[in-house]
Amino acid sequence: MAFLNDPIAFIAEWLRGLLTGWGLSNGLVALILYLIGIVVLVTFAMLLDIGLVWIERKVVARFQDRLGPNRLGPFGLAQPIADIIKLIIKEDTTPVGADKVVYNIAPVLAATSVILLWAILPLSSRIFGVDLNVAVLFLVAAGALGTLSIIMGGWASNNKYALLGAFRMVANMVSYEIPMVVTLLIPTLLADTMSVQGITQAQSRMWFVVLSPLACVIFFISAIAELGRTPFDLTEAESELTAGFNVEYSGMKFGWFYASELLHAFTFGGFIAVLFFGGYGGFFGLEKISFLAWLNNPLVQAMVFIAKAMIGYWAFMWIRYSVPRIRIDHMLAFNWKFLVPLSLVVLIDTAILDKLLAGLPSWSYVLGMFLSNVVIAIGTIEILRSYARKQRKASELHSLTLSTSPAGRGGEEREG
Repeated sequence: MAFLNDPIAFIAEWLRGLLTGWGLSNGLVALILYLIGIVVLVTFAMLLDIGLVWIERKVVARFQDRLGPNRLGPFGLAQPIADIIKLIIKEDTTPVGADKVVYNIAPVLAATSVILLWAILPLSSRIFGVDLNVAVLFLVAAGALGTLSIIMGGWASNNKYALLGAFRMVANMVSYEIPMVVTLLIPTLLADTMSVQGITQAQSRMWFVVLSPLACVIFFISAIAELGRTPFDLTEAESELTAGFNVEYSGMKFGWFYASELLHAFTFGGFIAVLFFGGYGGFFGLEKISFLAWLNNPLVQAMVFIAKAMIGYWAFMWIRYSVPRIRIDHMLAFNWKFLVPLSLVVLIDTAILDKLLAGLPSWSYVLGMFLSNVVIAIGTIEILRSYARKQRKASELHSLTLSTSPAGRGGEEREG
């Protein structure tokens, strides 16, 4: 029964007793347990990544009215294994003139940046790597390593298309990290902590997506841009850059980039669940009822977290396979002229109302925070409508001027 109530603690205590019985010191036993925990967590992430390959291919097949993998194993479940074998046995090529050290480090760094994020990602109240009191800052810092790996891969490949893809990633990184960091401050303000465990526990009775839905939307859009997925996949842009930064990579080096992208998307889905949807908890106090106490079980919490993260991952796939790629100037203008100002307004609004409504009943606090976001959303829509009307009138005036000018009439007469 103790195993079912807390399997992680049960296994840890059993291993501790076993290793201590062998005569090992307490410090060495603690080190071995930490190493085992790291290996188990990384192995779980890699196995999950293999499953994500199958899920991604199945989902895109449904979006495109196809069947997807269906030959190897039941429902095509063995297809990712065949893909891995294919990548392993493919020729490993290195471009002439490439910086070999940087070129080979880039795909490893891409995978490392994602695995580092799992160190602070709480699967349950008992299953997590480390509870950092600056976990939000760690999220930003570790995520930037993925961008660095793309820059390294593009620059070291000695290929102009790969280099252009890397340059685009720099512009993408500098732009969309700003609204992402701003929106990360909103759960920090609401929970009064930068610990992801603390943010999760602060949502035990009310998810932060209810208090600040606009922050959730902005973070979701910024996450898509940081992942380099459609419609922000200008780091690849197959139609322009022949696959962009990874065009010179083959075999498992390319496989590491691909696997890192899929796991990174799921990881961001997990962080959206943690920051705005209660993470492994957020049961609105139901877990305190005696016959629902099983909701506090670490395995149940882990399954709840994975389900929430998978919903976020599915949303990423939905956008990717439904929305066309946008131009890079439109992408940057959308960020600097829309997302950044909107995120700052939401942050300031949240900070002010959090202090003003602090002494009110909880329902008044929740209603006030939610309605403030509704007001901001309505105001934003009206500003966009006004801007669109001005742009339309300017375009009509420009067309009228051209049609009435002598040069315009002369052109029409020549055409006639």
